[in-house]
Amino acid sequence: MIQTPEVTGFYDPRTFSVQYVVADPDSKLCAIIDPVLDFDEKSGQTDTMNADKILQFVAEKGYRVQWVLDTHPHADHFSAASYLKAKTGAPIAIGEKVREVQKLWKGFYNWPDFPEDGRQWDKLFADGERFKLGNIDARVMLSPGHTLASVTYVIGDAAFVHDTLFMPDSGTARADFPGGSAKALWDSIQAILALPDATRLFTGHDYQPGGREPLWESTVAEQRAKNSHISVHLTEAAYIAAREARDATLPMPKLILHALQINTNAGRLPEPEANGRRYLKIPLDLLSAPWGS
Repeated sequence: MIQTPEVTGFYDPRTFSVQYVVADPDSKLCAIIDPVLDFDEKSGQTDTMNADKILQFVAEKGYRVQWVLDTHPHADHFSAASYLKAKTGAPIAIGEKVREVQKLWKGFYNWPDFPEDGRQWDKLFADGERFKLGNIDARVMLSPGHTLASVTYVIGDAAFVHDTLFMPDSGTARADFPGGSAKALWDSIQAILALPDATRLFTGHDYQPGGREPLWESTVAEQRAKNSHISVHLTEAAYIAAREARDATLPMPKLILHALQINTNAGRLPEPEANGRRYLKIPLDLLSAPWGS
């Protein structure tokens, strides 16, 4: 029998991100997926507005948080995983390949003592590993390409694909970050599109093309038929060529150097220094891309 979790999306217009509460309606146990910790790069302020809104919703619905899940170390927003663990006691989890991302960025930030074994999370999921959300069967698909560590969570009839497939009118994610690969992204997309046609797909970003309202839910069948990148570039070679050409024109996300030092540490902010303040470390001339606004 196909199990159908209740899925509620929370859109953050500052980062164009979609956060999810996924619940088993019978047990009232839920998972929070890809929560955002608010950060304003102009002032350096942090806040928990997005996460607190989710917690309020969870309380109003009478849910209990069983998991806090990240699909990958995000480049465009901070993760609120550690904050939500402190508030709910729920374990935080991510794919086990996060250790490779930690090793990569440890070198970039020149952090000789930074632990790169994933100990910052309570659970590191292996490709194909199965778990439960309440009474609903769930499993993990390794979905690299956008990052080395990206995973898809398949929970009942719902799959949380984050930066792999966007809505059909927006195509697919970029693959030019450190450790990214257009070929790996193609393979990951094909694995997602091999799920049953009616599988609900939930993306992690929506950039509102044409100014439309934000959207985040589609199906495998819709993506296969209408995705603006996949339905046009039908072969692996054509897709890779188009993806790499497009990526070469894109500026880096404005928060990538801020976010990776937080998100490779499970959303933990840097420890306060002697004056009681926390500081970010920004490596200069590390990444090369067209200059953005």
